[in-house]
Amino acid sequence: MMNNIVEAARQQINSILEAAAGKAAAQGLLPHGELPSYSIEIPGDTSHGDFAVNAAMVGAKSFSMAPRKIAEALCGNMELEGTFFQSAQVAGPGFINFAVNPSWFAQSVELIEKLGGEYGRSDYGKNEKIMVEFVSANPTGPMHMGNARGGAIGDCLAAAMDAAGYQVQREFYVNDAGNQIAKFGLSLEARYMQELQGEDSFAFPEDGYHGEDIRDRVKEYIAQGGAKLLDVESAARRQALVDYALPRNIAKLEEDLHTYRIDYDLWFRESGLYADGTVEKVVGILGEKGLTYEKDGALWYKATEFGGEKDEVLIRQGGSPTYFAADIAYHYNKFSVRGYNRVINVWGADHHGHVARLKGAMDAVGLDGSKLDIILMQLVRLMKDGQPYKMSKRTGRSVTLSDLTDLVPIDAARFFFNMREPGSPMDFDLDLAVEESSHNPVYYVQYAHARICSIQRNLEKEGIYTRPCTREELELLSQPEERELIRKLAQYPDEIVKAAKYYDPAGLTRYAMETATLFHKFYNTCKVKGEDEALMQARLRLCLCMGGTLRNLLELLKISAPELM
Repeated sequence: MMNNIVEAARQQINSILEAAAGKAAAQGLLPHGELPSYSIEIPGDTSHGDFAVNAAMVGAKSFSMAPRKIAEALCGNMELEGTFFQSAQVAGPGFINFAVNPSWFAQSVELIEKLGGEYGRSDYGKNEKIMVEFVSANPTGPMHMGNARGGAIGDCLAAAMDAAGYQVQREFYVNDAGNQIAKFGLSLEARYMQELQGEDSFAFPEDGYHGEDIRDRVKEYIAQGGAKLLDVESAARRQALVDYALPRNIAKLEEDLHTYRIDYDLWFRESGLYADGTVEKVVGILGEKGLTYEKDGALWYKATEFGGEKDEVLIRQGGSPTYFAADIAYHYNKFSVRGYNRVINVWGADHHGHVARLKGAMDAVGLDGSKLDIILMQLVRLMKDGQPYKMSKRTGRSVTLSDLTDLVPIDAARFFFNMREPGSPMDFDLDLAVEESSHNPVYYVQYAHARICSIQRNLEKEGIYTRPCTREELELLSQPEERELIRKLAQYPDEIVKAAKYYDPAGLTRYAMETATLFHKFYNTCKVKGEDEALMQARLRLCLCMGGTLRNLLELLKISAPELM
């Protein structure tokens, strides 16, 4: 079943041009041969056509002809009967502008109405198996603003890819092993001893975790277990404190992310890579390929042979694997063990130096590093009253994800974080996020949906109900504001595909705002009630199609679509 009328129009243009080129060649107007690859775009200004094609421009070199002459030969041999198009004209140096007929607009409304909650979904991704790994915050402390932004971006990207026909898994990588957990234990032990015996009784590790959350966990433990760990050996004390604190920290991460409307398919534990021997296996693979060597009591990987800036330690002096060794093992597991065709990681920009060496390591172990895609995300600055907002008034500490969801609606947080491309730094305006006005982008979009619901409710109070419309009635939607809105609604499946293809869910929030603007423009220009009955019903159908498309989009972003505001 057709689910993208814009793509259907593109396919018709391809067929029209292919047939026209054949006819023109038979008449000697064009050389025989296929047209080179060309683009079909919806122009920003559609007053001269609904689709713009550069086939003649890109064909000039291979055909050894002026673009305009090629375009004229093609247009003179086109058959438009039975297609979506009523005309095709040459413009400028050789562009071809296609104008759709009224039936295309009517069929667009019919398609949106028919597909309902499925409108926007496609099979573009051909069920390719994709993993999106995002947030993966260190479980030794709470989540920060970078995690909040990465969570919204990763979750919405995964949703877009699912809607575009990919088989998608969301994953959180739990760093529950290695050096950071050892440091976590040392930090907990120091705070435990200090809490019971005074600040000067026990030296805090220089590179330990200084956050107040460490003190909080220790106080919780003491409230339950008292001083029973004072008399045990240090290693056992640290292990007991980690065994208490780590599961609670992980549970808090899961709880906060669930509140933020993020639920993962899998919480993958780093410790499992040691338990099942994967870390040892990848180190062995690199050794068998002659890509490791010993130096200063450590085992090194020849990273410079695979794009790294310097060689990397895999096994430290003393025999403990590095985080990099575990990371290679984790991504080996993703590709080789679980069989993902492509893996997408959402990382903070501070991980920039890790990208090339990890992709190179995939090549080194016999996999394809080009199938590992890294989205690098820039920093977030919270703003309030025009000033940076760094400390939570509730706790007096740095603002965490859970603080943010107390400060602003989750709808606003998820929408705002997806308003800019991941690679752009952003200021998050806390005041704007709670403002109930058209200046607030998410409020503006939600208000469009609520207004549509209000139109239907008010008409029903007067005994006016929607009914099916004939295609001829839908073709009455001929005003510029009506056609502009329909044209935009027809592009929704394309917007999802673009978000998935370019890893940029920010395109979806832009689309939501642009579509809301076109709807408000239509609403202010075209009366729904008061026209003749056929036109009223057609306009009401358009309103409902707008509401359904907006609802589908907001649900994809996990943002509410209120019926009353």
